Amino acid sequence: MQYDGLAWVTALLAVLAALVATRILFNSHWFLGWLRGTCGLAFLLLAGLVGLIAYDLYSYEPLPQDKPLVTLSFKANGPRYQVSLVEDGHERSVTVEGDLWQLDVRLLQWKGLAALIGLQPGYRLEQLSGRFLAIEQQAQAQHGPVKLAKSPYGIDIWRWLRLGQHDLFMFEPQAQRITYLPIADAAVYSVSLTSTGLLALPMNQAAEQALQDWQ
Repeated sequence: MQYDGLAWVTALLAVLAALVATRILFNSHWFLGWLRGTCGLAFLLLAGLVGLIAYDLYSYEPLPQDKPLVTLSFKANGPRYQVSLVEDGHERSVTVEGDLWQLDVRLLQWKGLAALIGLQPGYRLEQLSGRFLAIEQQAQAQHGPVKLAKSPYGIDIWRWLRLGQHDLFMFEPQAQRITYLPIADAAVYSVSLTSTGLLALPMNQAAEQALQDWQ
């Protein structure tokens, strides 16, 4: 009897809930309100996403004309090197360790209508890496690649376009790299973009000597 009574009470609650649901569903105002609220939230989320994409694009710089993308100056600091990167008049400093350095750069080219209306290609320094020639030293290295830029909250339009092979009929994401070159105290290199890719040039005697010894 106890469980029969509980079953009837539970069934009565189900019937009441069904009646309330029916009353709500047959009232047209609830649906319009729900639809309006859902559309509002969807557009709010879309606005946030587009805003993050805009912030990500803001981290790119137009390709400079007749001057290097970046100049790197190395200064020995114990077993590591302090690297000063000068980019469009702005300087920042990072630390790498090793006998060689490598620089990864993103390029964001425009095509189609975007190129026709004159949008300029952009670039962003991706990361600076150092490595030792000796395997034992490399295994004990404490500093990995240094990220030079980050996309907010994982919203990375360049990576999405490149990995997904999307172009949206206007973008052409490219990856460029300066493969490992020698590090030396007081060495200065400039990195420029040419028709064949990135080109690193020694800017002082220390860099020239390091390249000669490396070759």
